[in-house]
Amino acid sequence: MESTSPLGDATLAADLLDDDEADPQWIDDGTMPDDRFLDRELSWLAFNQRVLELAEDDSLPVLERANFLAIFASNLDEFFMVRVAGLKRRIATGLAVPTNVGKAPADVLADISAKAHELQARHARVFREQVKPALESSGILIEGWRDLDQADRDRIDEIFSTQIFPVLMPLAVDPAHPFPYISGLSLNLSVRVRNPKTQRVEFARLKVPQNLPRFVKLPDDGTGRLRYIALEDLISNHLGELFPGMEILEHHEFRVTRNEDVEIEEDETESLIQALEKELLRRRFGPPIRLEITDDMDDVTLGLLMQELDITEQEVYRLPAPLDLGGLFELQKIDRPDLKSPRRVPTTSLALQPKDPTDKPDVFASISRGDILLHHPYESFATSVQTFLEQAAADPNVLAIKQTLYRTSGDSPIVEALIDAAEAGKAVLALVEIKARFDEQANITWARKLEKAGVHVGYGIVGLKTHCKLALVVRQEGNRLKHYSHIGTGNYNPKTSRIYEDLGLLTADDQVGKDLTRLFNELSGYAIEKKFKRLLVAPLHLRKGLLKRIGAETKNALAGKPARIRIKVNSMVDEAVIDALYRASQAGVPVDIWVRGICSLRPGVPGLSETIRVRSILGRYLEHSRIFWFENAGDPQVYIGSADIMHRNLDRRIEALVRLVRPEHIGELGGLFDDAMAETTSSWWLGADGAWVRHDRDADGKPLRDLQTDRMTQIASRRRGGRGGGGGR
Repeated sequence: MESTSPLGDATLAADLLDDDEADPQWIDDGTMPDDRFLDRELSWLAFNQRVLELAEDDSLPVLERANFLAIFASNLDEFFMVRVAGLKRRIATGLAVPTNVGKAPADVLADISAKAHELQARHARVFREQVKPALESSGILIEGWRDLDQADRDRIDEIFSTQIFPVLMPLAVDPAHPFPYISGLSLNLSVRVRNPKTQRVEFARLKVPQNLPRFVKLPDDGTGRLRYIALEDLISNHLGELFPGMEILEHHEFRVTRNEDVEIEEDETESLIQALEKELLRRRFGPPIRLEITDDMDDVTLGLLMQELDITEQEVYRLPAPLDLGGLFELQKIDRPDLKSPRRVPTTSLALQPKDPTDKPDVFASISRGDILLHHPYESFATSVQTFLEQAAADPNVLAIKQTLYRTSGDSPIVEALIDAAEAGKAVLALVEIKARFDEQANITWARKLEKAGVHVGYGIVGLKTHCKLALVVRQEGNRLKHYSHIGTGNYNPKTSRIYEDLGLLTADDQVGKDLTRLFNELSGYAIEKKFKRLLVAPLHLRKGLLKRIGAETKNALAGKPARIRIKVNSMVDEAVIDALYRASQAGVPVDIWVRGICSLRPGVPGLSETIRVRSILGRYLEHSRIFWFENAGDPQVYIGSADIMHRNLDRRIEALVRLVRPEHIGELGGLFDDAMAETTSSWWLGADGAWVRHDRDADGKPLRDLQTDRMTQIASRRRGGRGGGGGR
């Protein structure tokens, strides 16, 4: 049974961690307090602390808690590989500038180190003192070598000799063998041995194979319990077979994190794909930025590692074994539904179901009846967006398909649909963002496969990432061409769509179709961006559009008209937008911010942000949608789309928001905000001091309502009647 916990997906931290330096266009006018922003790096660590708090929650099924421990570890790895690496690189090159709170990068690194050391120690303690015992009480044991009796050891000896020993490669370090390259995120054993004849002490490094299970299943001992031993523990206790005739003096685990950020210099002398492929090769050899060691490592071994890796004391993390608790992801393969969250099956949007249950679904007919608002994963991606593109590929009346691809799965039916359409003779354009962090190689592979099938593949505009989630289908209907469009908040990825919370709009609105046609022409050709009718598009107009609408709410509040701002994003960092929200609050505008990750805004500060509330919700689904709600004097303007409130989204990416027009869709999202911000809903609240406090119990100690569970129930219980695709609550 697959895990339904999403936060460990490789793209999660990547979505939050791209370099995001201060906006060069923003100028502090000096009218607001200097300390009005929260440090973005520490805010990210606070987000990962919230993930850790889920692992500490003993009301959750134990395999979900183990998964959250793995998620925390994976997230922190990417934080070091991107954000810490970026800070160190800028310091080393002399390009460092003060952070968003005015601190020198070196001081921020010290703050990060202190908090990261604290969190990693807490993380290890939660595993050792809470989750591991809870697993054991449920019949899942992670044994140590010392826990095994002789019968176990005899049986495990055979497993080692037949399945593990042939794969191992010990590397000596001596004058004839220089210190080996230690790859990033690999788990290693340091081994010190002594030659009994010469009494010479030698050092060797042994890499723990990453292509073997991290936890080796032990033979059944007749108790019915599932028993595992960490691979590195098993190897450590068979070192005599790897170094026969030598005396084993010391052996310890260590792990190195390297700078794996990618910098692309785009120019006209070589293709973007060639430049990126070269940079991906360099990524493997980035400088070390963190050394994790077991807390029993001797000073001699540590000194050698620090010297050879050029690591400072601040960058050393002493932790109890086992290191790399990301390996706990493997426990999700255990078939124990009783130890996981209940499996939820998404429903097909009512608006996409045929009127007669015996009829075959017709996506184009459904969209023609009116805009459809989709909410994944509560509503199925497969029977909505995927079906839309598959039907478009097969429909003889469809002339053209245009789509952006930022991240997609390795066996993507979306890509296959585009290939089928091209092979059927349709005009197909795919704008592939090959610079999507940590998915670069996969996207290069897909781009080449699409090109071979006859798809027109573009890579967007030099210097900008194409992050918008857009699909446009042009269909011949009678004597006219009709546009069918999809604008979403999430990637065209069928796998993550089952665990990422996202919104999408399917529409046959002619104005949206014209907007998308012009936008695609700009992305694939040389058109100059103009203003759009139902879209807000970055980098030229999105920030301006948001600031204009925030300013309008401020004026309405001062004039006594209805005013309100509601924003749901993954990250809230941009200084210009935050300052505009502060001004709105000073004018009395109620402002609700629903953020998953980073938030640099301080809510509840007297005289500055008294009317601003900030909430965060984490759970079995990854909150990923972006919503922008403006009361507009009683005629709400509501947008959904791909952009977060970060400099990179507003200045260095192609992003698109689409305005919703159906009253039932606006009402539905209003109700969603009401539920998320309610004191009866489990969430984290951000205080003016920057501390996040979890509110998950009422005054009587009873659990507060879970928004995601309630949302799934609401949508599953819908009955035909509201044809708007999510119109009823």
